[in-house]
Amino acid sequence: MVRPLTASTLRGVWATALLPIRDDETIDFDRLATALDRVLASGVHGVYTNGTAGEFHTLTDAEYDRLHELVAQRCAAAGVPFQLGAGHPSGQLSLQRIARAAALRPSAIQVVLPDWLPLGPDEVLAAVARMAEVADGVPLVLYNPPCAKTQVPPELHGRLAAEVPALIGVKVPGGDDDWYRRMADAVGGRLAIFVAGHTLASGYARGAAGAYSNVACLSPSGAARWYAQITTDLAAALAFERRLRGFLDTRIAPLARAGYSDPALDKALGAIGGWAPIGTRVRWPHRWVPEERIPALRAAAREAVPELFCGLTPAEHGSW
Repeated sequence: MVRPLTASTLRGVWATALLPIRDDETIDFDRLATALDRVLASGVHGVYTNGTAGEFHTLTDAEYDRLHELVAQRCAAAGVPFQLGAGHPSGQLSLQRIARAAALRPSAIQVVLPDWLPLGPDEVLAAVARMAEVADGVPLVLYNPPCAKTQVPPELHGRLAAEVPALIGVKVPGGDDDWYRRMADAVGGRLAIFVAGHTLASGYARGAAGAYSNVACLSPSGAARWYAQITTDLAAALAFERRLRGFLDTRIAPLARAGYSDPALDKALGAIGGWAPIGTRVRWPHRWVPEERIPALRAAAREAVPELFCGLTPAEHGSW
């Protein structure tokens, strides 16, 4: 069993479990196992499931359990920390998933707030406190992305940290210098702040602890190497971030503006990286980026940020 995380040990680059989807909409668990093994060998600091990129909102209970049994088994055998995502738009179903995730004793459980109606501050506190009770001693991380209906401001994060000790971290969009100052004042080191992967260097410079990383979708090993650079040569890491964001702004942002969802974009990044046989397909009703667009995007990525792709094996050089 891996050790539970704390606010001080939750750090670094974490890679998501992207779901390879067959033409009949089922999950290809054989391809998923291959991708997971490559992530575990990449040097990332941990693996997580069921963020937005993991299409958690599409999973049946049977798929949820099979995914988590696979991730728990492989991560425990490799000695790599893992977090299981137990989010669901329904708070009641979320509690059921939290209980099932807790039985596998992960390093932490990621949760989202019930999402059909926005919650008031007291309702946010009540929701997270109830989730912590059901988690049975497993730490919680609150996943609060930009698409969430209830956006949690820094001051409310501070209340959560004070009133729900089981909460050890948050995934948030980040912000400007004032936002980081407010977070530091409100949280006081009681929560690990995780930001978007492509903003990790600038976020780290202002107090972020790590990222549930879209950069790891592009290259798990490259994302891990970048984090090492962030902690040893921040100026160079910031220069890399500027080039990375330039690639995303010019090549990936137009896809977002064309209506492709975040899971579709993250799977496109995985296909660009070519490190595992995941494919670009996402589940109905969302569109996915056509495979024929990937070679040009791959060429642009390797021109902009070649460091991400150093040391890949022939199988990982886009042969999928």
